Formats: sequence, C-alpha cells, structure tokens
Amino acid sequence: MLVPDPKVVRKLLTRYASLRIAQAERAQAEREREAIARELEDVTYTLCVMVGATDIHEAVAKADALLIAAGRTAPTATDVDGEDDGLRLAV
Repeated sequence: MLVPDPKVVRKLLTRYASLRIAQAERAQAEREREAIARELEDVTYTLCVMVGATDIHEAVAKADALLIAAGRTAPTATDVDGEDDGLRLAV
C-alpha cells in the first residue's frame, strides 16, 4: 500500500480547513445580508403604509414634512454618560 507524504497530507488538510472556514464565513455574511435586506424591506413597507405613500422616496418626503409640521427636530446621539454629542442620526 502507498503511504502519502505527511507534508503533503498536512498541506492538504490545512488548505481544506482554510477553505471550509472561508466558506462558512461567506455563508454567514450572506445570511446577514439577507436579514438586513428583509428588515429594510419591512421598514420600507411600514413607513410607506404609515404615511400613505406608494414608494420610499414619497414616504421619506412625507415623513420629513410630518416631523417638520409637528415641530420636531432630528434626534441627536448621546454618549454613554447621557451627554449630547451634537451628532445627528442618519436617516
């Protein structure tokens, strides 16, 4: 029976492990992208329904107008100690 060179076997095992890790990381990243896409779709739909819009651009415009009419300003981010850092939250 032929006995393979241990160096070659070690190299193949290392390569196999590296490829399996890379494959698992790509699969995880894909699942995360899919989850974000689903959440974005849900938020888009909900915002459109809430403001009576047919698309997201109209919904954002209506939401902005609603907030302006209500006299609200965009919320600011606060530090962990509760202090306002003056940064506006991105929309």
